[in-house]
Amino acid sequence: MRKHYIAGNWKMNTTRTEAVKLAQDLVKELKGKSNTYMIAPPFVYLDAVAQVLKGSSIILGAQDVASTDNGAHTGEVSASMLKDIGVRTVIIGHSERRHEIGESDMLINAKVHKTLASDLDVVLCIGELLAEREAGNAESVCAFQLDADLSGVTAAQMPHITIAYEPVWAIGTGKTATPADAEEIHRFIRSHVAKLYNQRIADELIIQYGGSMKAANAKELLAEPDIDGGLIGGASLKAETFVPICIL
Repeated sequence: MRKHYIAGNWKMNTTRTEAVKLAQDLVKELKGKSNTYMIAPPFVYLDAVAQVLKGSSIILGAQDVASTDNGAHTGEVSASMLKDIGVRTVIIGHSERRHEIGESDMLINAKVHKTLASDLDVVLCIGELLAEREAGNAESVCAFQLDADLSGVTAAQMPHITIAYEPVWAIGTGKTATPADAEEIHRFIRSHVAKLYNQRIADELIIQYGGSMKAANAKELLAEPDIDGGLIGGASLKAETFVPICIL
């Protein structure tokens, strides 16, 4: 049976003091809880937060990674650097990277391969824009992204992949797909992965919902059979709003 996997993507938020305090609060509040938890602070605070998480069950995540090895790549952060300070998983293909920074599926696929080759896990984000949903193309967009982003990823590597479905129109807008809407796409993602690999891999795949999940709607969303957790943005920035989702 799949366990809930609740991840906090802090994005470009917090000071160093706030990041350390939030991590300390989460270590205290989530001690002994049975779900899987991950937090992804900004790059500049990863090392400080790593010290807080030592000995806890909370996974340290990064919000992005370079597609290249160490070298002359100004401003980039490599998978080996992340691993060196205790990062265990990397968020790749977040909608804000795709649509604000302009990352292509080819680049995202390269990042997936570089991360897996470094023995780090991946949270791969996919999802459609509002215009794509309104045109009836939500499933085809998600299928294209899965095909492109997982190209060359082997069946043996798939246990190191988590998929986060992000309806882009519901991120940071306060809008949320209904549980039925979200479940429909999660179920489609699982069926598509079964076609790409096999049913066992699809059945074991963790699929998070990443569109403005918060304490008020998390219980309904997580009750759906194919929604296995959440990639939480704004609600992950305070222990009092993140912990209630974590312990469902």
